[in-house]
Amino acid sequence: MSSSSPSGDLTERRGIPAAKFIQDVETYLSQSGLDPNSALSFHQERLQQYKVVEMKLLAQQRELQAKIPDIEKCLEVVATLQARKGTGEALLADFEVSEGIYSRARIEDTDSVCLWLGANVMLEYSCEEATTLLKNNLENAKASLEVLVADLQFLRDQVTVTQVTIARVYNWDVHQRRVKQATPTAIAAADS
Repeated sequence: MSSSSPSGDLTERRGIPAAKFIQDVETYLSQSGLDPNSALSFHQERLQQYKVVEMKLLAQQRELQAKIPDIEKCLEVVATLQARKGTGEALLADFEVSEGIYSRARIEDTDSVCLWLGANVMLEYSCEEATTLLKNNLENAKASLEVLVADLQFLRDQVTVTQVTIARVYNWDVHQRRVKQATPTAIAAADS
């Protein structure tokens, strides 16, 4: 077979198609029925698709990297509230009302907290339930980040293989054109 995948038999990862390394360009072109320009166009289009997917994955990674510290901060606040519970001591806290607008609050003993769930939804939970929910969310976010990092690494490998393939096809095409140009010159020189 003229091409092999650098990652074994892996043909895709979570919808990202694996790029095939082209060992022999001439065999690849003849088996695929493509001319060099069509092969270059196909691989350049695939490279652009990889770049679009990479941008989306990087955006998801940034969102998760911002979300994890927020969840950890919420866990700390709930733990602080639980630690102060029953002491009779009020907690003074500054909280963000809106972007860049903060307010100071005096929090007395409380058995519950309200958590934003998203989509303008807030629910009240007991401190224990909130801790459990936040820990689960933190674990899920960290697991998602790990999968995302692995997807990005896989994608970067595919981009590299595709760039190498483009270079190999292009160089093979240039070499073939030079050989064709040199052949008539060599024949003409032999005739004289």
